Amino acid sequence: MTDAGKLSHLDAAGHAVMVDVSDKPATARQALARGRVCMRAETLELILSGGMPKGDVLAVSRVAGIMAAKKTADLIPLCHPLPLSSVRVGLAAARDGTGIDIEACVGTTGPTGVEMEALTAVSVAALTLYDMCKAVDRGMTIEGVYLERKSGGRSGLYERPGAGAGSPGAD
Repeated sequence: MTDAGKLSHLDAAGHAVMVDVSDKPATARQALARGRVCMRAETLELILSGGMPKGDVLAVSRVAGIMAAKKTADLIPLCHPLPLSSVRVGLAAARDGTGIDIEACVGTTGPTGVEMEALTAVSVAALTLYDMCKAVDRGMTIEGVYLERKSGGRSGLYERPGAGAGSPGAD
């Protein structure tokens, strides 16, 4: 929402528009998103042991997430194409043994944030993991994709309420 309380992607007539960021200063911006793919314990063991029939699903999912962050403007209609300065995607076994936690940290220096890029990276990494493992576990679920933190820009720092040790993938 803008300062006036209106949705920024709608014009006065209610039509979708791409927000004009030409007057906004370029600042360092970063976003961290998280999510989880839940699965059977046997599926998780196959992934961790390298026994999945399609190979190293964690490596492929990591690369898919990175590629997705770079293509966000092609997927989300009103997103600005941004020159990303960094994209890191991490995948690790959930501490409770119920699946794989995914996190993506995306950075840029520009006039608008990278929240959508981080969320897209997590989402596509999760979808790739599902795709590569569905032959052994069609009951997997993709859960809890959310923005954990973002920094930079006019609105400054945002941290998800309740974030921390109890959040999926938190260290």
